[in-house]
Amino acid sequence: MSVLAAPETKGRSLVWLLVLGIVLAALNLRTAVTSVGPLLDQLAGALGMSSVGTGLLTTLPVLAFATVGAVTPTLARRVGEHRLLLLALVTLGTGMLVRSLVGSAPVFLLSSAVALSGGAVGNVLIPTLIKRHFPARTGIMTTVYTVALAVGTMLAAAATVPIERASGDWHIALGVWAALAAVAAIPWLVLLRSEPERHTGRGDAGIRRLARSKLAWMVALYFGSQSMIAYIMFGWLATILTEGGYTTSQAGLVLGVFTALSIPVSILVPVIASRFADQRPVVVGLVACYAVGFAGLWLAPISTALVWVTFVAIGMGSFPLALMMLALRTRTPESTAALSAFGQSAGYLIAGAGPLLVGVLHQMTGGWTLPYALIFAVLVVQLFTGLYAGRNRYLEDESAPLDALRDDQPVPARIGG
Repeated sequence: MSVLAAPETKGRSLVWLLVLGIVLAALNLRTAVTSVGPLLDQLAGALGMSSVGTGLLTTLPVLAFATVGAVTPTLARRVGEHRLLLLALVTLGTGMLVRSLVGSAPVFLLSSAVALSGGAVGNVLIPTLIKRHFPARTGIMTTVYTVALAVGTMLAAAATVPIERASGDWHIALGVWAALAAVAAIPWLVLLRSEPERHTGRGDAGIRRLARSKLAWMVALYFGSQSMIAYIMFGWLATILTEGGYTTSQAGLVLGVFTALSIPVSILVPVIASRFADQRPVVVGLVACYAVGFAGLWLAPISTALVWVTFVAIGMGSFPLALMMLALRTRTPESTAALSAFGQSAGYLIAGAGPLLVGVLHQMTGGWTLPYALIFAVLVVQLFTGLYAGRNRYLEDESAPLDALRDDQPVPARIGG
């Protein structure tokens, strides 16, 4: 029997179309972010972008993920989940296409914000769709989702510069990713015919009620702490290595290995975590890997950095684990949507402060002692919030937070359960 066997009322073709749609959408969710980084200096020169403009451009992802992500459940109830994801991919592709054609810094920033808004909607919607259509296969589908997300992230980061060099034009190098978004929209055009029934209760109050939920805050803080570590590593690892004596190319190679390791980690962690009702042992194991890796980077000879970076990369399995918790700690897709929006919005706002704090501490002291102390403090937060969020419990069972999401709930459309 197929791992994703469908009930008799749903055809296998619909199951695999949903899987394909989720994979293609996930491939696109970070291309608007990681395709810009390798060309940032060139873009600043070509567009006449000031340092304020480049700072805003690098901050836009966090702002978009936090703000647009927060309103996504409301939009989904009004528009429909499949329809909204299609609109998100169209918005993503349109924003990337426009910015690849312009020569104006303000228009480039505005179109980037439009593109990132589409990605923000996808961040929240895909865990909801996994919960709705694959409630008994959350671990497997989270693996599929996070691997596709990691591949798309790495592909855009690695391929943009070679495309620019081959074409001789940064406009083409950025525009290619708009075409990928157009391809991703195709399955969702077909899936419009299977739009799930929309919730019509008082669920618009869900996000506000979540602010009174201890479990929701623990999930948000866990998500934020792991995202903060990720942003710090992507923003500062190369600098740590070059200040330690690595050449730029050597540091780039280590950073590439670090990014590539996210793929096998994204495969293994959800599979392991889904075998248990209680994810606390996985939380502890990942924090331990982080601690070993950062202690090594801090105290061991810099020549052994690749060993310690590997431990940190394993610790980054906390990202797919955090995504799993959005579904594992809820009973219904509507609750998953609310927790996904709340957890990711609050989490990304928290995470955005990480690279800035590391930069300030490093500039103040000229060394890395205080930045590493900050990292270990974040790991303590991650451990304690993960131990709470990792227990086998459900958001709906708390006394206050999700009464609104219980009212008038339709029966979820289950595929693969």
